[in-house]
Amino acid sequence: MKEIGFFPTFIESYFIALGVLLGGALIGAMAAFLTGQPPMTAIFRIASSLKIWAIVAAIGGTFDTVYSFEKGLFNADTKDLFKQFLLIMSAMGGAQTGATILSWLTQEHIS
Repeated sequence: MKEIGFFPTFIESYFIALGVLLGGALIGAMAAFLTGQPPMTAIFRIASSLKIWAIVAAIGGTFDTVYSFEKGLFNADTKDLFKQFLLIMSAMGGAQTGATILSWLTQEHIS
C-alpha cells in the first residue's frame, strides 16, 4: 500500500472534520424536524457537541496519534510529533470552520 504524503493528509484532515460536522448536524436536523423539534436549534446544538468527534474521525482514531506522540517523545523523533500536532490542528480548524458556518446559518448565538 502506497503511503500518502503529509500535505494531502493535512488537507484531507481539514475537510474530513468539516464534512463530519456539517453532515452530522444537517442529518441530525432532519431527525429533529421529523420528531417535531426546531431544526435550526438542533443544528446549533448538534454542531457544538459533534466537534470533538469530527476531530477524532479526521485524525483516524486515537491510537495512531498516541503512538506517534509516544514515538516523538521517547525516541526523540520530533518530526513525527510536529506532524501529528499539525494534523490535529488541521482537524480542529475544519471542525471550527463547520461550527462557524452553521452558527452563521442558524443565528442561534445571537440573543
